[in-house]
Amino acid sequence: GLVFYVFYELALIPIYFICAIWGGQDRIRITLKFFIYTFIGSLFMLVSLLYVYLQTPGEHSFAWEALMRVQLTPEAANWVMLGFFLAFAVKMPVFPFHTWQPDTYTASPTGGTMLLAGIMLKMGVYGVIRWMVPLASEAMHFWTPVFIVLAVTGIVYASIIAVKQSDLKRLIAYSSIAHVGLIAAGVLAWNKAGVQGSLIQMLNHGINVIGLFFVVDLIERRLGTRTLADMGGIAKAAPVFAALFMIVMLGSVAVPLTNGFPGEFLLLNGVWNYNVWLGGVAGLTIIFGAVYMLRAYGLAVFGEANEETARFADVDTREWIVLGVIAALVLVLGFFPGIVLNLTDGSVTRILGTVQL
Repeated sequence: GLVFYVFYELALIPIYFICAIWGGQDRIRITLKFFIYTFIGSLFMLVSLLYVYLQTPGEHSFAWEALMRVQLTPEAANWVMLGFFLAFAVKMPVFPFHTWQPDTYTASPTGGTMLLAGIMLKMGVYGVIRWMVPLASEAMHFWTPVFIVLAVTGIVYASIIAVKQSDLKRLIAYSSIAHVGLIAAGVLAWNKAGVQGSLIQMLNHGINVIGLFFVVDLIERRLGTRTLADMGGIAKAAPVFAALFMIVMLGSVAVPLTNGFPGEFLLLNGVWNYNVWLGGVAGLTIIFGAVYMLRAYGLAVFGEANEETARFADVDTREWIVLGVIAALVLVLGFFPGIVLNLTDGSVTRILGTVQL
């Protein structure tokens, strides 16, 4: 447990320096806000972890097996789960602990944003599956409705704000909050469809969001802007780029036969099985996702061309390789979802069998 906490915190340091040194305007204030949010959130997890550690019988131990043997009272389990949730909700992030994320994504260099969205945010979901639920499963009946309502609220809130964004990078940041909110809701439903969907979608969301941020970086390097109103007509000047961008965008929207579809289908099924109304509201993520992503793609690629976009250079060999690999993964994992489903099935069955609510 202590090793998990230490490395959970250490992951913050390289991201902080990447954003603070190579970030954009106002990067110091934004990265400090990011650091304070995540550090304070993690302190709640440390308090919960230390409490469970002190309850281990005999010689106290942070070993996973020893911590799992602790029998918490219902009241203690409620507080322990809340401490872990605050840490993981900030990291994912889940509404209303998300306010550090859009600014940090926007101000970070592309590499830092990819690490944040593709890898670091998934640490929170892993923590829920590996630590929060097994350690304090007695509290799930008390907290799960609250946590899932927060996650589903975040889906709707972030999606509505994404529709209004004019900065393409910031739009993707809000879309990420919506997608991670659905992943969190699926995990917290704690049934096979929800947990398996969360594992698959963590991988697929990472692939899609890295592809989208690479697209934004490529556009910004060529045009010097991320504003949708300053784009348009790119498809005519760069048809290969437009086609690859479309594949990645469709994966993010979770169109059938793309990698985003199997995970979102399982997640919605998991939330629906937990509560029909919450499942219905969570399903809005697909509708809103199609609205803001198709709008952004249309404005950037098929809008009216200007002098800059008319000279937009198509992808070079290195860019083609990067985007081509991402686009291939979007299609392969969409056509053959069993590749990942079969890898996760045994683990999901075991953990659900170990922690029965």
